[in-house]
Amino acid sequence: MHKEVIKTENAPQPIGPYSQAIKVGNMLYVSGQIPLNPATSSMVTGDIKAETKQVMENIKAILTEAKTNLDSVVKATIFCTDLNDFAAINEMYGSYFTVMPPARETVQVVRLPKDARVEISVIVLVP
Repeated sequence: MHKEVIKTENAPQPIGPYSQAIKVGNMLYVSGQIPLNPATSSMVTGDIKAETKQVMENIKAILTEAKTNLDSVVKATIFCTDLNDFAAINEMYGSYFTVMPPARETVQVVRLPKDARVEISVIVLVP
């Protein structure tokens, strides 16, 4: 098997030496997404729900480029800088997974790239 780089202009460009996603066989590994608006390269800030929505839209754009969608996500990891934001993050995140949500963990961290408050990565089974 070989690995294929997935890249789209509809999601933020990597800010380091990594790919937006890598596909190997029927598995897709999406790098952690923060609330960067791909059109402006600026951070969405001020409201954790709006930030989480931008993260999920970034993930959706990468999945679309890989010819799949959120229904195929099998595992998600949420990193946040304050677990007091968990309920609001969870509410927005949950609105994207209304049927058979993926396995998941949520972890509080000290700091995220660009001082984001939320970052989410996913693993996808590509049909």
